Amino acid sequence: MSRVSDFLPTASLEILQQRASLLRQAREFFTRHGYWEAQTPILSHDSCIDAWLDPFSFQLPTGEQVYLQTSPEFALKRLICAGADRVFEVARVFRQDETGVRHNPEFTMIEWYERDCDHHAQMDLVESLVRTVRGISLTHHQNAKETVLPAKFYRLSYEQAFREFAGVSAGSASLEELTTVAAARTPRLPRGIEHDREGLLNLILADVVEPELKQLQAVFLYDFPPAQAALAKINPGPPAVAERFELYLNGIEICNGYHELTDPVELHQRMQQQNEIRLRMGKASIPPESRLLQAMEHGLPDCSGVALGFDRLAAWCLGLDSIREILAFPFDRA
Repeated sequence: MSRVSDFLPTASLEILQQRASLLRQAREFFTRHGYWEAQTPILSHDSCIDAWLDPFSFQLPTGEQVYLQTSPEFALKRLICAGADRVFEVARVFRQDETGVRHNPEFTMIEWYERDCDHHAQMDLVESLVRTVRGISLTHHQNAKETVLPAKFYRLSYEQAFREFAGVSAGSASLEELTTVAAARTPRLPRGIEHDREGLLNLILADVVEPELKQLQAVFLYDFPPAQAALAKINPGPPAVAERFELYLNGIEICNGYHELTDPVELHQRMQQQNEIRLRMGKASIPPESRLLQAMEHGLPDCSGVALGFDRLAAWCLGLDSIREILAFPFDRA
């Protein structure tokens, strides 16, 4: 039975008004930088395939399977294929099993794509966006967070971060060496992880590296291991790296950016690999054929893209500890 207070928002009306102001400033930022705002479907026959992201799916009376979007990525890339040069969307996106201090099954993502630029150029744009939105919050909102940001956001490659903070090479360390670091510096080793290189890297990243990144206030982690490429291009090197980045603000992951994969054959292979992982984990597979693949066969130009969690950014700007404080009605009150 719901309590009497459950009809109320978890965020104050003042905070919700401040959130609206920050979102308006973000929209104006993209307009000033030559982007135009698109609206793409929330409900689609296609879905991004990721072993760790579970979309909400529905079967229509016709028998067709459709998905609530975990990201507007596929649709926005189709617009780039159609000739768009700079496009962004303020999207409502949905992911199963995401609840917590910084998670909600439904949340707001700002995602954008630009032709003829790489992930380094997008790091510049992200830093400018964060400084702009934070500046507005400091000017107009008395409860804004007064964190002293570095004169320029730090940039560390994934390899640099592992060498500096974990004392081990992410690229060349053996499984035994990674296991030794994890055993010494993480609370508990999951069963069988000593045979899982990517599992060990993710564990060390979360428990050893990310706490150190918090001390840097604002830092981009870039050029990930190829196995963590997602839909980013792989630079063959040597060493080979995935051309992607993440921004951490006070240790909170705010966004993911990619120099985008443009090869449809490689995209199809990666989606099949992700489905294989999903099946091994007991999850449902997601059809790898999509209209994005059709569009990429027509031709996806060189481009980069970024997906940014607006709720997290707004909460950080306003000095809030939980996104419940920035949302009107999180899932338990929806």
